[in-house]
Formats: sequence, structure tokens, C-alpha cells
Amino acid sequence: MTWIALPGMAQQFGPAENLGPAIPTPQFLVERMLEAGHIKAGDTVYDLGSGDGRVVITAVQKYGARAVGVELMPDLCRMARERIQSLGLSDRASIVEGSALRVDLSPADLVTMWFLTNSNDRLRPNLEKHLRIGARVVSNEFPVRGWKPAEVVHVKIGRMDHTLFVYEIGQTK
Repeated sequence: MTWIALPGMAQQFGPAENLGPAIPTPQFLVERMLEAGHIKAGDTVYDLGSGDGRVVITAVQKYGARAVGVELMPDLCRMARERIQSLGLSDRASIVEGSALRVDLSPADLVTMWFLTNSNDRLRPNLEKHLRIGARVVSNEFPVRGWKPAEVVHVKIGRMDHTLFVYEIGQTK
């Protein structure tokens, strides 16, 4: 895979920390990912590679969760933080500028992500290290190799078919 550096990419982390390009998730798919992860009011959601914060904002506004976005690119962090603040969600939503490979995920009830399978391979040790039994992981399009999904959800948006891999920690093997 060839990686192209995007403008505003966080240089302090270096290219090894970057797991993929910033591709916004369509809003309908954001909602399906959260629903597939069996989100409930009061859950703590972590969105890895949170971009403009749409998963974080939706988790808080529509589902009554608390949410944390983890994003490597400073420009996207700033944009997401500004939107969260303008919507008055700062007490329940936040964006961490940092690496999904290093973030402490132990508070998470649900983790959402959209990375290639090779990036999921790199994330797997951090997920296994921090997530407690019963926590859920929803991966858009690409599986976590070595884990058995609790559910596979197929979503059609127009002519596009999407696959959501839903995992529950403690039932991944």
C-alpha cells in the first residue's frame, strides 16, 4: 500500500502512526455502525480515526452516549472540537489528538473504526489490551483478523454495499 501524506497530518506521530486516509463516513452509515454496536444511553463510545467528529457527535446527540474521538490530524481535531463546542456538547463529547495505536480504550463500551485490514491488525493488540469483557467493536468494511464477529451487518446505501463487522470482547475467538 502506498501512503500519501495529507496536508495537516500530525508530524509528531510520524507516518508509522497513520493508519489510513481521512474518508468521511456517510451519516446513514454512522448511524448503522452505532446501532450495530448496540449503543445505549450512557455508553462510552470511542471513534478511532474520528475525522470531523460525526460519529462522536451522533453518539451523543442521537443516542445519549458519551463519546471520545481519537484523531491524528490536528486540522481535523480543531474542526471537530469547534463543532462540538458550537453544538454545546463539550460536557459529553471530546476529541483527543493522538494515535489510535496508543490511546487507552479502557473506558469504552463501544469502539467504532474504519481502517484497512492491515491497520486493524496493528490496532488489535491495543484493543485486546484495554477493552474489557463485553465491550463491542464495530469495524466498517474490514475485519479484524483472528477475531470471530458476533454479527456481520450488511448495509446498502444507494448502489453501495457496506459490511459492518461487530465484535464483542470475550467472544472474539
